Amino acid sequence: MHADNSHHLVAAAKRRHDETRARAIQALRDLDRDGSPVTFLIVARKAAVSRSWLYTQDDICAEIRRLRDLQRGAVPPLPTSQLSTDASLLRRLEVANARVRDLTAENQRLRKQLEHALGQLRARNLDTVTEPNCLMDDSR
Repeated sequence: MHADNSHHLVAAAKRRHDETRARAIQALRDLDRDGSPVTFLIVARKAAVSRSWLYTQDDICAEIRRLRDLQRGAVPPLPTSQLSTDASLLRRLEVANARVRDLTAENQRLRKQLEHALGQLRARNLDTVTEPNCLMDDSR
């Protein structure tokens, strides 16, 4: 009876599968980073795998579709590493809201200063008009 060496075959198949997945994932990363078009055909060629194999890998297939769909809407296509995250957008919104509050407070402060300055100017002009030397001379 021969010894059961099937574990070597299983290990080799797993290693080959892992290497194939790694090539496909690296191809996706490279294409995305470079801003190159992402399609099943291009990924398959770059990773040296078949398109049909890509379709059997749910996560890789979903990522190809996601990147492809993103690129269709963006001109020129942006790498996903350059897209804004929800957290960064939320932070930018918080900063913008804080800036609006600061500007509103400054605007109100400046309006009060302007009101005060105009009031003083008006009061000075009224004082100048009522002084005797500023009254019109009747001798004309």
